[in-house]
Amino acid sequence: MQFGVFTVGDVTVDPTTGREPTEHERIKAMVAIALKAEEVGLDVFATGEHHNPPFVPSSPTTMLGHIAARTERLLLSTATTLITTNDPVKIAEDYAMLQHLADGRVDLMMGRGNTGPVYPWFGKDIRAGIPLAIENYDLLRRLWREDVVDWKGRHRTPLQSFTSTPRPLDGVPPFVWHGSIRSPEIAEQAAYYGDGFFANHIFWPKEHTQRMIALYRERYAHYGHGSADQAIVGLGGQVFMRRNSQDAVREFRPYFDNAPVYGHGPSLEEFSRETPLTVGSPQQVIDRTLGFRDYVGDYQRQLFLMDHAGLPLKTVLEQLDLLGEEVVPVLRKEFAALRPAHVPEAPTHASLLAAAGGAKDSTVHAVDDVTGKAPEVAR
Repeated sequence: MQFGVFTVGDVTVDPTTGREPTEHERIKAMVAIALKAEEVGLDVFATGEHHNPPFVPSSPTTMLGHIAARTERLLLSTATTLITTNDPVKIAEDYAMLQHLADGRVDLMMGRGNTGPVYPWFGKDIRAGIPLAIENYDLLRRLWREDVVDWKGRHRTPLQSFTSTPRPLDGVPPFVWHGSIRSPEIAEQAAYYGDGFFANHIFWPKEHTQRMIALYRERYAHYGHGSADQAIVGLGGQVFMRRNSQDAVREFRPYFDNAPVYGHGPSLEEFSRETPLTVGSPQQVIDRTLGFRDYVGDYQRQLFLMDHAGLPLKTVLEQLDLLGEEVVPVLRKEFAALRPAHVPEAPTHASLLAAAGGAKDSTVHAVDDVTGKAPEVAR
């Protein structure tokens, strides 16, 4: 099972000091968090994608490419890649390039994002959000798996004998998770392709997450990819820890009360009771996280959100020390002991390569400038 952290990259005032970090400071802090994640033995660092203030991660591949050069083991992912407003050709090229630079330590999570205005900013209609997600992802898969693609759809110009470059590393595309908070259509899409399904698991009660994952598992089996309990599931989570639970609650309360997303709403106690947010001791985080298995089954990836709501970098790094030293080692052991042998581990480039029977030639089939077709077709 993979454990890691994800960030949404918000630039938020620290309510205890009144100071707001600069964009430069926030970007550098995200890099520091990724490096710390590897240092403390975590498996994954994932960044969101946003194109509006108060968020800074508008170019995930730029950030992840930089982190790839400074890490050796960490798996680099996205917490959202906007499949609706990004062109699938550019996604195919950007993430294949990142895959080469990181020697395969890359996967990504497709999503629609949570900012409605992003659609017109990129020339899209929000009313077509689900159709865009379905059509664009279908094209992306073909671009990664076929050397020459002829394609026509509703939401972008056609492609004629098009080759996306570079080709995926070893002929094996990055593994894809489909992330969603509330859309059963996305769970269906993940199941149809046999991809992973990632439930954000932050804002909603556990019953909602349970229903979404149950739907995904049922449809995964329906499409013949394996039994329902072999479906590839990931969960988000949100924690704040101190060794003494009362200290954790006291320190985190002003950040919770003023957070841009859930501040000035339910109390910390109400939110912790009704959602998976856990504020307390490392043991409380262990117990709560192990309890996720009771309603979603065995799963493959657990990511925690830890750097939001204005928390200073020093505090976040302290949280990562606790996570890496006291929480994750116990979770690894306990989840491994509970997982049946037939339930797969989280996919990696190495496991996908083995399943594909080894590396394949990634020769690019050039297109004839005159005919617009591959040379062998033009003849």
